[in-house]
Amino acid sequence: MLPLILLAGLSCVSTTAQILETVAQWPLLDFALPFDQEFLNQYRPENVVPTGIEVTWDKVFVSIPRLRAGVPSTLNYFPRNIPLESSPQLQAYPSWDWHSAGRGDLNCSKLISVYRTKLDRCNRLWVVDSGIMTSIDNFTPVCTPKIMVFDLKTDQLVRQYEFPRDALRPNTLLTNLIIDDTSATTCDDVFLYISDTAGPGLLVFDGATDRSWRVVHATMYPDPNFSMYRIGNDMFELLDGVVGLAFSARLGTVYYQPLATDRLFSIPTTALQAGPPAFGEQLPVTLVGKKSSQGLALAVDPRDDTILFAPFTETIIAAWQPQTNKQRIVAFSPEKLQFTAEIRWAEHDNGNIWIMSSRFQKFFRRQVNIRDINIRVMRLRPIFF
Repeated sequence: MLPLILLAGLSCVSTTAQILETVAQWPLLDFALPFDQEFLNQYRPENVVPTGIEVTWDKVFVSIPRLRAGVPSTLNYFPRNIPLESSPQLQAYPSWDWHSAGRGDLNCSKLISVYRTKLDRCNRLWVVDSGIMTSIDNFTPVCTPKIMVFDLKTDQLVRQYEFPRDALRPNTLLTNLIIDDTSATTCDDVFLYISDTAGPGLLVFDGATDRSWRVVHATMYPDPNFSMYRIGNDMFELLDGVVGLAFSARLGTVYYQPLATDRLFSIPTTALQAGPPAFGEQLPVTLVGKKSSQGLALAVDPRDDTILFAPFTETIIAAWQPQTNKQRIVAFSPEKLQFTAEIRWAEHDNGNIWIMSSRFQKFFRRQVNIRDINIRVMRLRPIFF
């Protein structure tokens, strides 16, 4: 019998002494826009919703895909040393020159639409650019999806890779990535595991050989029975496939979940790294367990391989240790955790857990209230007695 990741009766699950600290918050995101009238003309703040964060010692990177028209810059940052609960202006990374799509100039050598990024051990930021404009409204592919690697010491592009046609599908939407440097001997010979949410599957990139391939399993597709979501009093429907990813280096395991499901799955990295599966070959996918409701964000605490996740309906951050089946709620807030899109174990913040949430359901339904706080970047800090 599979273990329940989160019991239906939340009173059965223990809580821990941690505080949910708001680092930054906004009614609508604010940008340090350049002196360029076209950026101002195109900007539609009510359409701008972040989906990912990455944390360094001095910056917090914020990824903002072009879900709808009006996003000035798709990859941004704000400094770490800001007052808590402030609303910093976002700075385009590495500069506004890389975000010409925000002024209507679609240049495929620049950044088009980024959902999430990852920092490697060489202080480089790996960026997967989906190449898709207005993915919610009319899903317009404008550029080939690509990987871009920026050296954070110089803010220069140091590597780029365009995915070949045979790894893609007509509706490919690359939304998340894992860097696996377990066996790497250089900064470049890593594996990337990348979620394709709309053309469901995982793309694998071998950094040592500059090759990529696709792996597909039925569990990566959305379950239509779970395409309706409830957050507070709001209901919305979205038939999204695999998007949540997490990685245990010690166990050699990638965890994944479609958005439209109540289940969590895993696959060994050896199967992903083995190359394109032969025709008819079945991937060794394991059903890890069930959740109390659908969710997006996943993370693994590398210190003990605890899985962190965020069921939408319960508005919590929960933790589950697969080896011991210990379950706990690490944060609960109907106000702050309405749509948790990112959970990050932050090596560059002494292992604190960082969270990015929004009222995505309000943006999606075009019902956002600009008098509310609609977007938050937070972190969990332990309370010492």
